[in-house]
Amino acid sequence: MNNHTVVYPGSPYPLGATWDGKGVNFALYADNATGVELCLFNTTADEVEAAKIKIRERSHQVWHCYIPDLKPGQLYGFRVHGPYEPQNGHRFNAKKLLIDPYAKAIAGTINWSDALFSYKMGDPEEDLSFSDVDSVPFIPKCVVIDQSFDWEGDRAPRIAYNESIIYETHVKGFTKLHPEIPEEIRGTYAGMAHPVTINYLKELGITAVELMPVHHFVADRHLVDRGLTNYWGYNTIGFFAPDARYAASGVLGEQVSEFKHLVKTLHKAGIEVILDVVYNHTGEGNHMGPTLSFRGIDNASYYRLTEDKRYYMDYTGTGNTLNAYLPNVLRLMMDSLRYWIQDMHVDGFRFDLASTLARELHEVNTLSAFFDIIYQDPVISQVKLIAEPWDIGEGGYQVGKFPPGWAEWNGKYRDCIRDYWRGADSMLGEFAERFTGSSDLYKNDYRSPTASINFVTAHDGFTLHDLVSYNDKHNEANLDDNRDGEDHNRSWNCGAEGPTDDEVVLALRRRQQRNFFATLLLSQGVPMIVAGDEQGRTQQGNNNCYCQDNEMSWVHWEHVDQDLMQFTRQLIALRKAHPAFCRRRWFQGQPIKGIGLEDIAWFLPDGSEMSDEHWSHDFAKSMAVFFNGKGLHASGPQGEQIVDDNFYIIFNAHYEPLEFCLPAQKYGHTWTKIIDTCDMQVQTGSEEYKAEQKINVDARSVVVLSHKLMH
Repeated sequence: MNNHTVVYPGSPYPLGATWDGKGVNFALYADNATGVELCLFNTTADEVEAAKIKIRERSHQVWHCYIPDLKPGQLYGFRVHGPYEPQNGHRFNAKKLLIDPYAKAIAGTINWSDALFSYKMGDPEEDLSFSDVDSVPFIPKCVVIDQSFDWEGDRAPRIAYNESIIYETHVKGFTKLHPEIPEEIRGTYAGMAHPVTINYLKELGITAVELMPVHHFVADRHLVDRGLTNYWGYNTIGFFAPDARYAASGVLGEQVSEFKHLVKTLHKAGIEVILDVVYNHTGEGNHMGPTLSFRGIDNASYYRLTEDKRYYMDYTGTGNTLNAYLPNVLRLMMDSLRYWIQDMHVDGFRFDLASTLARELHEVNTLSAFFDIIYQDPVISQVKLIAEPWDIGEGGYQVGKFPPGWAEWNGKYRDCIRDYWRGADSMLGEFAERFTGSSDLYKNDYRSPTASINFVTAHDGFTLHDLVSYNDKHNEANLDDNRDGEDHNRSWNCGAEGPTDDEVVLALRRRQQRNFFATLLLSQGVPMIVAGDEQGRTQQGNNNCYCQDNEMSWVHWEHVDQDLMQFTRQLIALRKAHPAFCRRRWFQGQPIKGIGLEDIAWFLPDGSEMSDEHWSHDFAKSMAVFFNGKGLHASGPQGEQIVDDNFYIIFNAHYEPLEFCLPAQKYGHTWTKIIDTCDMQVQTGSEEYKAEQKINVDARSVVVLSHKLMH
């Protein structure tokens, strides 16, 4: 290959590098650029391009060319010419090799060097100075891929939200320590697709894995310099490329096929794949950050700049914010989403800091262009769309305010359930709202209970084990003097901070974990479990493991709380077997025609129904709820009415045992105990009780009783 390579005009669409079997079309959006060069490389180690091709064709804002005879595996990047005027928002520097925003694969990771910055490091002019050092040796090359793949008739599972059990996990951390997975594929897409992994997820009862970011990302220099890394991956630089770090098979396009194999394998097991995606910012940081892609291609056409265009709007806490107000950025986001659905077959997305995407000029507007486009898109609108409904900007907390068709991580659910079980002063009324699907947040705009993604823990924060073992965060390993991470965790250590030999404390911690799981899996809405919580995984009190790519973050398969795991598995099976716990519609709280009973009723410990005044007592910690199995207001696939057993669920968050009187016979003449969180497992129904009989409920525990109906 040389500079005499044959070049045809090519096409401005599709963007990126596209192999058609005879050659490769290259297309790059760069509105303010004055020139673009395509650089071709023979190996990943090349420090100089084998060919530099000046792209002469420009259609509107897109630079394009076609080169015959190029094949998949070809390495490339761009150099983009234009003014270097940071004060005017322009940061062009043709000495910097740039990653194609539409690259389908990226061959490796950044090797940090001052050469990756467009300004001279240490210069008193800071980013207003200009660096003429070439960055080629330090930046990974893009890869032309062959998009063909044998999907073997793959079909999306299309599991309804109300039947979903979401499992948030990290591709590397989930299998890195698994002794039954071959060592060479641990921590990779292939390891995630291994039969041992798949069988575990199926036996647990998971219907969807929510993968923490797999878009190719940047490990921040300040972390790498301190011997840390960006483990979580919320620092995207390639919105189309599966990260090469998680590939066992290679980085020259093999990572794409390996990821597709993972999706195909999960689908065969009836498990959906949801991606945690970060479209709110990129890994290029603030005005002092590196020039890796977007900044050097056309800074002003990708980022939100302040009135002084040298600086970036930062709604994300990462230094920059992608400008979802601009058509080319919206197109990038939508093209990426469609690519992961159509080419990679994923089933949905969880949008990190989604409020950022809703910002028009400054205010959060959930009817912004981003949501309008998704709403009318025939591909994107049909998959699961989950918002993390906040960012760090003013007015960024938007729980309950996303449009119909969206589900949301319900942060209010997390906070309320944590407060209830740690014994904090909180109103029973809010607990009842959260347990029944948060109608106060979602009902008024025609959304259903499944708009609420319920969670007690997430990747960000304490694990469930640590939630009941620590009052305070212990983030010293992050080398930030324990200043990072959330200070207000709503956690309770049950009487001792961290590891202890006190059996009373340990027994209480085990029960509290069962209480959280029972509450989560019996709540209306969609439950989300964090990988390892069902095993009792600890992070030693670190509530911000974003930089810990080590055993602190990984799942420990040889240290599993088997009792807790069995309890969780049985709870999930119970939820799946009973539509009463996964309703598609709201409780109405009205008598059901022909029965005279409400679909739901709340009771005091003495067996009397709760009145309005009882909901506002912040000292009250105990109550019971009745679910009427004939009050589901739902039909099956053939229009048949769905009915279930009656259930009576008793919550006692009080620090002492309480006696509960079961309700009158009209609610059920005999009741069978099926769950008691004081025990290690879901019951088989050996204990039976009559209507109005008294039942002793231990301190800090949940008891579930069922009354079988003739269906």
